[in-house]
Amino acid sequence: MPVIVVANPKGGVGKSTLSSNVAGYWANQGHAVMLGDIDRQQSSQLWLTLRPPNLAPITAWNIDQDEIAKPPKGTTHVVLDTPAGLHGKKVDAVMKLADLVLIPLQASVFDIYPTREFIADLVGRKRSDKVRIAVVGNRIKDHTKATEHLREFLATLDVPVLGLLRDTQNYAHLAAHGLTLFDVAPGKVEKDLAQWAPITQWLDGKV
Repeated sequence: MPVIVVANPKGGVGKSTLSSNVAGYWANQGHAVMLGDIDRQQSSQLWLTLRPPNLAPITAWNIDQDEIAKPPKGTTHVVLDTPAGLHGKKVDAVMKLADLVLIPLQASVFDIYPTREFIADLVGRKRSDKVRIAVVGNRIKDHTKATEHLREFLATLDVPVLGLLRDTQNYAHLAAHGLTLFDVAPGKVEKDLAQWAPITQWLDGKV
């Protein structure tokens, strides 16, 4: 049962959006998916309440007082959305669960340097050799100095970079209805699905 943790100690980088779309991808592949949320804001759980019942099902996470995941019986794939400020023992807890860690990052100097430290921290943790870690740029605007700076930074990383996801209202519009890119006609989100191709390949262990 693969467990993917979507994490970055910085807030506002799009962790919940990324988590819901990963869950939506796996669900539409026919897997029994659980989406968990250890953020106090419970953004992913709110999104699940908006999801139409006729779509590929995604099960909510059950968390006890110690924030230990208990996947529902029959779950085959798990997505864990994490809060801003993730550090210390909470990082250890999620690393014990994780098979994959996906780190979203925006084109901002205020995000880049803390993310570099976070990646170094993850790589130094126990089980890091058993966990696949990758980075994806999120909410990216082309032809800006910030994006140019981000590309330069990504080129220095020792973990895979899965690409840059554009800044588009598609994600917000879909999320407002409990949807993902993978729940609508491909022609409506063609550009975004193309950007997601390296991510889905990584999720499936093809890269």
